[in-house]
Amino acid sequence: TSVGEADVTQLVHFREINKSAFEKKEGFKLTLTPFFVKAIVDSVKKYPLINVSVDGTNVIRHKKVNLSFATILPDGNLIVPVIKGSDTMNLSGISRSINDLAQRARTKKLSPDEITGGTISMTNMGAWGSLFGTPVINQPQTAIIGIYAVQKRPVVVEVNGEDMIAIRHMLYISITYDHRVIDGVLASSCLKEICQGLSKMNASTIDL
Repeated sequence: TSVGEADVTQLVHFREINKSAFEKKEGFKLTLTPFFVKAIVDSVKKYPLINVSVDGTNVIRHKKVNLSFATILPDGNLIVPVIKGSDTMNLSGISRSINDLAQRARTKKLSPDEITGGTISMTNMGAWGSLFGTPVINQPQTAIIGIYAVQKRPVVVEVNGEDMIAIRHMLYISITYDHRVIDGVLASSCLKEICQGLSKMNASTIDL
């Protein structure tokens, strides 16, 4: 498991400003989860050797990014729906897919095809206050991304060449990977890309 952190201050502010209009337009709430998924998918597209599975002694490299995401059911158990072709979706498409799959998961209306075929997983434990963890890989996949609670923390930022302490919204992100096929350099590079992607999300870069 490797760990990084992202400054998601701009993203948090974007969501606060746009959540009411988004809910009126789409009919469901705008959470941070679609942004996490988009950052992960964009990073995996840049580092496609993360998007592999192990089948015995064979390594299968997937052409599509089918992202699995853990969803809690009313009885407390977990199910893992799959956003098929998440690499072809924009942010709005990802948002609709997450909402649709999560709602039908909770009402036990998912088909078997919708919980199989994932190529990489994400688990978001931030809503329950978890700051950091090492999630278990959803085999035969070889990597899982952990997303945790967004916290306001004092951090050092550079303003006009000077170091200053500012209150920022910070987020720990982990990647747990199968070291038989993914080494630390690849995993850390992918993780860094996810963190940087989230930190850069703001009104000028987000297209809902």
